[in-house]
Amino acid sequence: MHSEQIGSIVHVLFVKVSLMIRSNQYEAAFEAYLREQRTAYVAVDETRRALMADVSLKSMDFIVYSAGSKNLLIDVKGRKRTGGRKWENWVTVDDISALIKWQEVFGADFRSLLVFAYESAADAEHPESKSFVKFRKKRYDFYGVWVDDYRQVMKQRSPRWQTVWVPNAQYRECRFPLSQLLIDPATVV
Repeated sequence: MHSEQIGSIVHVLFVKVSLMIRSNQYEAAFEAYLREQRTAYVAVDETRRALMADVSLKSMDFIVYSAGSKNLLIDVKGRKRTGGRKWENWVTVDDISALIKWQEVFGADFRSLLVFAYESAADAEHPESKSFVKFRKKRYDFYGVWVDDYRQVMKQRSPRWQTVWVPNAQYRECRFPLSQLLIDPATVV
């Protein structure tokens, strides 16, 4: 193969990977929710990891302007709402470490937030949820957890996959409907 052909193949693969990441249904639903709420945001290009002091750093998904409070560095985590696993909230250790580092880099005016996007059927009723969007024939409910709070109560889930989680009782205490944050900035502590 000639170098021009290899370059073309690499370019095509890069474009396909880039489009796959941007078409993540949970991130797309969250973006639709932000637009519906008329909230200012920047979607972060996740195709490349940042390099800081020779360390590769996972990108967040969104930077969200929050009027009257700290701006948000958000990583969206999609989960399907199913019978016995209604509130799955596992993440990777890398997710937590990167969000904490980004919070340090961006400074005092920013705060890192995990947003769990729970997918269910479009006609599903979840009366406890005030933060949802109907998107592509499905319903997505959004709950936030401050990364600092998550880190304090997280437990190891899988050493092999480097995942952590928060037990349901503690998760109920630290999660909040996203509308509480975006609509009522006075609730931010």
